[in-house]
Amino acid sequence: MRTTRLGRSTVEVTELGFGGGPLGGLFAPLDDDTATDTLDAAWSCGIRYFDTSPHYGIGHSERRTGEFLRGRPRGDFTLSTKVGRLLVEQDPAGRQDEAFHVPATHRRVWDFSRDGVLRSVEDSVTRMGVDRIDVLFLHDAEEHFEDALRDGYPALAELRSQGVVGAVGAGMYHPGMLTRLVEETDVDVVMLSGRYTLLDHSALEDLLPACTARGVSVLAASIFNSGLLATPRPAEGASFDYAPASPEILRRARRIAAVCEAHGVTLPQAAMAFPLLHPAVAGIVVGMRSPDEVRANIAAYRAAVPDQVWADLVAVGLLDERAPVRA
Repeated sequence: MRTTRLGRSTVEVTELGFGGGPLGGLFAPLDDDTATDTLDAAWSCGIRYFDTSPHYGIGHSERRTGEFLRGRPRGDFTLSTKVGRLLVEQDPAGRQDEAFHVPATHRRVWDFSRDGVLRSVEDSVTRMGVDRIDVLFLHDAEEHFEDALRDGYPALAELRSQGVVGAVGAGMYHPGMLTRLVEETDVDVVMLSGRYTLLDHSALEDLLPACTARGVSVLAASIFNSGLLATPRPAEGASFDYAPASPEILRRARRIAAVCEAHGVTLPQAAMAFPLLHPAVAGIVVGMRSPDEVRANIAAYRAAVPDQVWADLVAVGLLDERAPVRA
C-alpha cells in the first residue's frame, strides 16, 4: 500500500488508515475478539496507520488498538491519538456511554490546557501500553477553539520539539477553524471529518488551498459521511453526518451512484478515490468493525475509477469543478 509523509515531519502513513471509532463500540457493541480479528485483517491487508482516541468508547478503542499493536515491530506502523478530553473514573450505575456501547465507567472532561494535554498523552500511552505516539491531534475543538489554539497547540508543539511525538495537528469537522489553525500555527497535518467527500466539497473554499500553500497534509475522515456513501445504492433512512439524510441529499447521492454505475464503478469505490485526487490529501481514514468490512474497504480502495466518472459528475453539476480529478 502506498505511503505518504505528513507535512514536513518524518512520519509516514499508509494511504488507507484504520479509524478506531468502531473499536470503541460506536453505534453497536463490539467484543474484544472481533476487535482483534478486525485489526488483524487490516494488518494482513497492508494497513499500517492506526488512528484512535480516548473519546472512542472512553478508552476501549485505545486499549484494543494498543493490545494488538504491541505484538508488532514498533517501526512497522504509525499510531495517532487525540487530546482534549480527559477521562475521569465514575460509577457506571448500569448506564451506557453516549453513542458508544460500553459501560459508562468514565466521564469526559474537556481540557485543552497544557497540563490537560500532557496528562491525556500520559494516560493514552499507559492505556495503550506503547512507547510512543507518532501523531497527536487536538480533537473536536469546535466549541473550545480559542483554548485549543492558545493553550493546546503550544503543548503539542512542545511535545513535538521534545521528540515525544513526530507530528501534530487537529481533527475537526469545521474547515474554517482548521484553516485558521493551519495559517496561524506550524501544524503538520489536519484530519478533516466529512468535509471533503463526494457530497461535501466545502474544504475547497479555504482549507485545502491553505494546506497546499503551507505544506500541511490532510487526512480525510468520514469519507462516507457516516454511512450514506458506504453502499452502492443508498437506502431510505441512510445516515448523513450522523443524522437521517434529507430527501435532497439522498437524491444527490443516488444521482452520483447512477453516474458511477454507468462506468462499472460503485459509490463506495468513488467515495474512497475522490479525496485522494487532491494533492494535499495524504490519506483517508475509514472506521472498520469487522474483518468483512476491512476486506470490502480494501477492495473498494484498490478499484480503478475511470477519469470519465469525475468528468461526468462535473458536467452534471454533482462535483465542484474546482476539485482535482486526476491523480
